[in-house]
Amino acid sequence: MKKLISSITILAFTCSVSVKAAPANDGSALPFPEPGQASVTGKTLADSKHQWRVEESRLPKDAPNIVIFMTDDAGFSNPETFGGPVHMPTMDRLAKSGISYNAFHTTAMCSPTRASLLTGRNHHRVAAGQIAELASDWDGYMGKIPKSTATFAQVLSYYGYNTSAFGKWHNTPVTDITKLGPFDRYPTGLGFDYFYGFLAGETSQYEPVLFENTNPVEAPHGPKYHLTEDLAEKAIAWIRTSKTLEPDTPFCVYFTPGAVHGPHHIFKEWADKYDGKFDEGWEALRAMTFEKQKELGWIPQDSVLNPLASTQQKWDEIPKSQHEFQTRLMEIYAGFLEHTDVQYGKIVDEIERQGLLENTLILYINSDNGPSSEGMNGTISELLAQNGMPSTSEQQLETLKESYGGMDALGGPTLDIMYHHGWAYTGASPFQGTKLVAAHLGGTRTPLVISWPAKIKPDGMIRSQFHHVNDIAATLYDILDITPPKTVNGVEQQPLDGTSMAYTFDQPEAATTKKTQYFEVLGSRGIYHEGWFAGTFGPKAPWSTDASGLMNWEPEKEEWELYNLNEDYSQSKNLAKVNPEKLAELKELFDKEATENLVYPIGAAQYTVFFNPSELPSSPLKEWSFYEGQERIPEAMAPKFISGLSTLAVIDAEIPKDAEGVLFALGGISSGFTVYMDKGILKAEYNAMTLNRYKISSEARIAPGKVKIEVETKYDSAERMAPATVTLKVNGKQVGQGRIERSVPSIHTASETFDVGMDLGSPVALEYFDRAPFKFNGKIEKIHISYLD
Repeated sequence: MKKLISSITILAFTCSVSVKAAPANDGSALPFPEPGQASVTGKTLADSKHQWRVEESRLPKDAPNIVIFMTDDAGFSNPETFGGPVHMPTMDRLAKSGISYNAFHTTAMCSPTRASLLTGRNHHRVAAGQIAELASDWDGYMGKIPKSTATFAQVLSYYGYNTSAFGKWHNTPVTDITKLGPFDRYPTGLGFDYFYGFLAGETSQYEPVLFENTNPVEAPHGPKYHLTEDLAEKAIAWIRTSKTLEPDTPFCVYFTPGAVHGPHHIFKEWADKYDGKFDEGWEALRAMTFEKQKELGWIPQDSVLNPLASTQQKWDEIPKSQHEFQTRLMEIYAGFLEHTDVQYGKIVDEIERQGLLENTLILYINSDNGPSSEGMNGTISELLAQNGMPSTSEQQLETLKESYGGMDALGGPTLDIMYHHGWAYTGASPFQGTKLVAAHLGGTRTPLVISWPAKIKPDGMIRSQFHHVNDIAATLYDILDITPPKTVNGVEQQPLDGTSMAYTFDQPEAATTKKTQYFEVLGSRGIYHEGWFAGTFGPKAPWSTDASGLMNWEPEKEEWELYNLNEDYSQSKNLAKVNPEKLAELKELFDKEATENLVYPIGAAQYTVFFNPSELPSSPLKEWSFYEGQERIPEAMAPKFISGLSTLAVIDAEIPKDAEGVLFALGGISSGFTVYMDKGILKAEYNAMTLNRYKISSEARIAPGKVKIEVETKYDSAERMAPATVTLKVNGKQVGQGRIERSVPSIHTASETFDVGMDLGSPVALEYFDRAPFKFNGKIEKIHISYLD
């Protein structure tokens, strides 16, 4: 059996002693091949009768292939299958051939959900209380999955599965994403034989920042390229290879694309399928969805449709001049979601073509959290909100028209768009909340479809047992008769937090076996226990830039709500004042669970992002020496061209006549800083979140030969969004100067990189968009960049 040699650290043996491996369901340790099985019957080859050793299978004879699909930011009520507006043929197909769950939960946030799903533990227990980019040193928020919580991929791999992961990972520390590693928390270090995708929280669908295993790779540039299609093609190729070379070995595919997380990128023809379907606005769509959900029996008939939150914008508050913009954003999102589902279908079709569908267990998790309201009031530059940079819809529409040609640019490669929070709230019907709200089901609940024709017979009955992503690993172990190992690679393992869902496969109305589950992200928190739910909203609404609630936040004084989910499916009747005893009981239980799972201190998830941004995971360096050809250095490990950090870049180069190409660049099309040459002119551009592009250039061509170029960026102050002066010098002489009127305070992008001599990924400057990566045609000897006092 492959991959088991590495588990020599689990059980010891010597060359002279044969040690029998632990039984598959013993749980004491993972199995490994048994030595000493070949017998010696003679002293020479001529008189020996050799019988080759045969490795014992550790899996049931009918062990299924396993495929896990999980979409990003898709929400509860978008699929047409369950009453929503988006046609999703693969979900339809699998729901009809399998079973569906309407009370399945996530953590309300992407990295935490993925870590919990992969390990079968609660997200703080595996140090994923915040996304990896915003990790801190509190135990529950370090962003490093501990060795004591092995992933299901590690366990299945040791037991004999071929394993692969495709798409978004988002569980590798950002400081590890360099060519130096370490690589133990890349997908291939956590149990997957093969990985193709991206490590960040998001990336462009047209110009993604990709990895194959631990190696950076470049996607082809072209008008027909789309990342989700690429991922599906790679997954199909891997499945074919697995079954061609090892036809008797089951496979496990973890397919979790970045779709439909921002930026919303999809070809025009997919968005056009929904032309005019959302013209009545989000409240009307939410109401129609709610009625359809009840009509289909997806939600109980006595469910209540929660209204918009008081802080949310109503459709009739949107000026008619902006209606086309807002509806087009939703059309793009819907087309993007359908397109994603169709890619899943390609994989299912391939499995069926190979005659494997009957014994393939497919888990289709519709979303890793609730629909995202982080697009605020609809945006052409999604990270404006994360940077706390105020803008108006009028400003965005003006930029869209003047710099990008108007509405046709939406959904394309030059803009990182996201839809209005009203559409996100509609995607959570009938619940309150969206992504990043752990106190309300709109942030945590998502449809789950399971199909396994060999063992699960469709009965048309909705499963309403309360379950969570941490239950997936336990379910896989259960159906494979694997007792979770007590040690993995010599490290004692923490118990699983999840419970198996296998009992629901043939018992649709069985009582829920999961008694208790806590929730917490960004200070929003709650606790489920035996049908009751208590929670408190937290200090900030994710659909608003208003952070005043964080300024004097006192978590212990927050008001808690109480709901009886057995009688109130949509969490619409707050019983806190009616039943204070039950509320007190649940708050005490939350305290117990939070203590055991490393949730405290409440607010730790906000520590780096709001209270101490200087402590964000990043390079400790104050100066760098770069050389030609160095590229794909993550923003966290590179010089930061953000508010208050003045820099001096000194470039030693030899330039030809009419030199062109990028000297260095950080970021991408949505935001960043680039220094380049074009027709002999030295240029710099500070792209401040798409809305403001500040361009500086030399007054004349730079003479060819060896030159020393200096680019000084000097901020007026250390304040957020502080203005700065950029000065260009060649051989000590000033050749150009310009102003940055509004700088970026935190991060330029979520996945773009720092590159020397070229601009990989999406280009920072529109001026060389069609020439990217716009490699420099001279010679760069060295680039030294340092922070100025």
